[in-house]
Amino acid sequence: QVQLQESGPGLVKPSQTLSLTCTVSGGSITTNGYYLSWIRQPPGKGLEWIGYIDYSGSAYYNPSLKSRTSVSRDTSKNHVTLQLTSVTPEDTAVYYCARLLGVAAYYDYWGQGTQVTVSS
Repeated sequence: QVQLQESGPGLVKPSQTLSLTCTVSGGSITTNGYYLSWIRQPPGKGLEWIGYIDYSGSAYYNPSLKSRTSVSRDTSKNHVTLQLTSVTPEDTAVYYCARLLGVAAYYDYWGQGTQVTVSS
């Protein structure tokens, strides 16, 4: 069974970089057809897609966040990392990693999510 788990600091100061790691077990991040995505949910708001990295290592981003976002991977550890620079309190949210079945645009597995608060 595929499992995903987010980890990283829960508190980040404004202007700093948010960095989170998604650890994948029970499956490979290089499996053809599957992407690893980052999604967030601010308090009282809906889900917002941040970006994903595909099985070949190519990354794609929400245009509204592209200038500040980087998604990378370590295939030897089955890790996918999110970095979001120049954060503000508006970036406060629960951050999720999720596996995307690309051909069907369907998220079949989700991590439990991790709260990140941006505050001085």
